[in-house]
Amino acid sequence: MDFQASLNALNIAYSARQLEQCEIYFQYLTEQNQVMNLTALTSRDEVYRLHFLDSLHLAQAASLKQQTLLDIGAGAGFPSIVLKIFFPELQITIVDSLQKRIKFLEELVAKLGLHGVTLIHGRAEELKQREHFDLVTARAVARLHILSELSIPFVKMGGAFIAMKSSKIEDEKEEANHAVETLGCVFEKKIDYEIDQDRIHTLLVYRKTKHTPSLYPRTFGQIKHRPL
Repeated sequence: MDFQASLNALNIAYSARQLEQCEIYFQYLTEQNQVMNLTALTSRDEVYRLHFLDSLHLAQAASLKQQTLLDIGAGAGFPSIVLKIFFPELQITIVDSLQKRIKFLEELVAKLGLHGVTLIHGRAEELKQREHFDLVTARAVARLHILSELSIPFVKMGGAFIAMKSSKIEDEKEEANHAVETLGCVFEKKIDYEIDQDRIHTLLVYRKTKHTPSLYPRTFGQIKHRPL
């Protein structure tokens, strides 16, 4: 795979330093993956194509210039750390419930020399920054009707919730309509993109048009057992 050609196709500008940061990221990810479960994808082609480029497709959904972004359950840093590399002015916050993943991300951020990154060990629904972020996203975290309640309360008015999903999401999208509306968002657009020859991924973009009622988010147990 020609990573630089793929960046050009996405109209993403890059420098030698940013390409070097990607290589540092790949090397550290695969090294640490031997001692902790970070990713099932370990070859260079898989990591660059299915993690790095997949993350960067989010730039098609919204402007990332001078924005604040919350990444829920980022795991090994996808998509937010990759976006931070190529959009350095982006201010990112990552929340993850596993301390060992936060520790990995702390060391990764230091190795990459990144600034404007906040890492929080905890559950998304316990965050204090209600309606604070321009953009909130999550990748492979939960079904959309559950993910909506974990995400939309933290989107500021006029901001966007961007869910990163596989292509077969029509039923999931329909299932989430009530939750999305209740939480104060409206559906804006759906972006499909080819991640390899036989795999399509989808970005679902929801715009915050009303304040989220103070009742939400509930505890995760309530969200899971009585989803909106």
